[in-house]
Amino acid sequence: MMLLRMVPADTNIQFVNKRFIALALSAFLVLSSLGLYLSMGLNLGIDFLGGIMLEIKTKGPADIADLRSRVSGLNLGEVSLQEFGQPDVVLIRLQRQEGGDNAQQEAVTKVKQVLGDAVVEYRRTELVGPTVGAELQEAAFLAIVAAIGAILLYIWFRFEWQFGVGAVVALAHDVITTIGLFSLFSLEFNLSTVAAVLTIAGYSINDTVVVFDRVRENMRKFKKMSLPDLFNRSINETLSRTVNTSLTTLLALIALFAFGGEVIRGFTVAMMWGICIGTYSSIALAVPLLLYLNVHRGGEDVEPEAQKAAS
Repeated sequence: MMLLRMVPADTNIQFVNKRFIALALSAFLVLSSLGLYLSMGLNLGIDFLGGIMLEIKTKGPADIADLRSRVSGLNLGEVSLQEFGQPDVVLIRLQRQEGGDNAQQEAVTKVKQVLGDAVVEYRRTELVGPTVGAELQEAAFLAIVAAIGAILLYIWFRFEWQFGVGAVVALAHDVITTIGLFSLFSLEFNLSTVAAVLTIAGYSINDTVVVFDRVRENMRKFKKMSLPDLFNRSINETLSRTVNTSLTTLLALIALFAFGGEVIRGFTVAMMWGICIGTYSSIALAVPLLLYLNVHRGGEDVEPEAQKAAS
């Protein structure tokens, strides 16, 4: 039986020797992402902001200007209209109206009346209150923090705390850069995006654990090999598996991006980025960071090898 191998078995890429380039790139990505988030913020969806959202289908290509003029004439406050994937599909967003649920329903009724025959189908109507939106924001943040904390504990108990630190740094790197991507392109950040971020964390840590397992195995097998060489060997030995897994996952995500529609577009974009950045961080960030920590090999402490390799 012939196994699919995208990477030759004798591959010997010196990842660890190029760690300073990777660390500089990661620092740039993280700082840029934080800067984008602080300056531009996130394009929060209706899940978090609260308000009214309608997805409509028109008879032909939508006349956005005409639709906006009709809805704005209702004096319902801030109104946003945008083409949603296809020329005849439009997403309408309205700020939350003063009053309870009855006020929101009245606003929806007014919009439907003023649009009249221009709309052939109302695909979605969502109403979210500000309290619920704030609670969802808090819950989303806590979910991400709890997931990263649980992963830290898992890696700590399975390996050692040094491996846990490396894994969490890589995970935080992946999450922050994903948020930066959404800020840069003003992509809608909603509950499905949070699900994507949590999925990215799970995928990335799975990839990292595979490499860490090989590192631990080789540390027991090659006790006299220098840590940079040992880490390079471990990464290269698992590289074929990493590349195969990433490429096959990306193929599925590309299909979802192309044919899944706008409803899951944010989810697929986050996942596609997450697969790429998660693979990168597992190889070029999580393992090289172990050089700067006191890891155990053969029951004895090993001094940070980075001090020896720096020269």
